[in-house]
Amino acid sequence: MPVEIKGKYEGELRVKLTHGPSGSLVETDAPADNQGKGERFSPTDLVVAALGSCMMTIMGIVAKRDGIKFEGTNFCAQKHMAENPRRIGKIVLEVYMPSDLTDEQKKKLERAAHTCPVHQSLHPDIEQDIKFIYKI
Repeated sequence: MPVEIKGKYEGELRVKLTHGPSGSLVETDAPADNQGKGERFSPTDLVVAALGSCMMTIMGIVAKRDGIKFEGTNFCAQKHMAENPRRIGKIVLEVYMPSDLTDEQKKKLERAAHTCPVHQSLHPDIEQDIKFIYKI
């Protein structure tokens, strides 16, 4: 079933997005290094945020299914832009995982993360440095 997302250009390099099913809103802004004010997520920021969020969601599904305590898991991501053409060149993503997981649980969750739809949709030219850190 398709999901409808609407976008409206608001001026000043800003776009307001509306999620059809829920009506929730997200506004984007061009980054400061590309003529914008950098006061909101840029479209490429949303791509990186989507990757982290998608990986966490898929791991959360597996954790829920298998009774693995997963609350508090979090991530930190960095986006590195490339030029000519301007695009996302590299994503560095650190996922902070519970320290008390078994080796089997770690393997299962990491494998699930790499199967998330956003990860599977990114262009292979985007370098992805993904680390799972077991310390929470």
